[in-house]
Amino acid sequence: MFEVVRYTSAHADEWNDFVAKSKNGTFLFDRRYMDYHADRFHDYSLMFFCKGRLLAVLPAHVDGDTLYTHRGLTYGGLLMSEQLTIAQTMTLFRELNDKLHAEGLKHVCYKAIPWIYHRLSAEEDLYALFHECRARIVARDYSTNIFLGANLRWERVRRRGVTRAERAGIRVEISNDYADFWCVLTDNLGTKYGIKPVHSLAEIELLHERFPQNIVLYQAVRERKVLGGVVLYVTPQVVHAQYSSATPEGKSLGVIDAIYERIMHHDYKDYPYFDFGRSTENTDGSGLNETLVFQKEGFGARGLCYDIYEYDL
Repeated sequence: MFEVVRYTSAHADEWNDFVAKSKNGTFLFDRRYMDYHADRFHDYSLMFFCKGRLLAVLPAHVDGDTLYTHRGLTYGGLLMSEQLTIAQTMTLFRELNDKLHAEGLKHVCYKAIPWIYHRLSAEEDLYALFHECRARIVARDYSTNIFLGANLRWERVRRRGVTRAERAGIRVEISNDYADFWCVLTDNLGTKYGIKPVHSLAEIELLHERFPQNIVLYQAVRERKVLGGVVLYVTPQVVHAQYSSATPEGKSLGVIDAIYERIMHHDYKDYPYFDFGRSTENTDGSGLNETLVFQKEGFGARGLCYDIYEYDL
């Protein structure tokens, strides 16, 4: 039923146009975003045509005998047209699995797109994964998100942080200059966790240049000194905090509280969801960071799971 085509750069415009119109795609699946780290992954992205119409795409790469969807992205999985039916989706997975098996692959590791990112309901893939592929959940990460329309009251400690920042003369501003904040972020992650940001400064500057409306930096400044910041990934349904960090002085002055107050109560108050992202320390989603979760819950955030499935071909 489906003509399955391997993605190449010649398909970039068609792919990007489909992602923008799909019912569960975000700019992370635009090739201008995906391909910034193309050298790290053996791309195996697929396009699914039915009677000449593109009905689905699958961002993916291969490592050994396993197809991944996609380890270079926060979430992944099948991006679907509004016209794709559940019956077609079942057929799509059968034909996908036959193709992968014929090409010598033995396993599939499938990241699902959390439902808050869907423009329209789009869990046909989850039904097919269970009933057609007999997939099993092998990792469940814990994230926290806010239904902004619910207007849950912030905890007292978060409200007091905003007051401290205001009294200290903290100015919250949008900036296109990422260098100062990247120093704050890198120092903080290195000191606290012994890790580096997922993106280098050069990479985040490149991505911001390509997606200036989707990647937005808020900074807290006092006397021209950057004391903290938050990098947002803005998608049609969700405002996601990709990075959030402050200096020791900034933490004492509540600058992160002040930044989130502007984001949630002013600039993005009419968005459906705000997603803080994961609060765990291990790749399988274990190691819940209770201190981090407590901070996020203080803003009114509640639980959302990011699931990874596996099945054998």
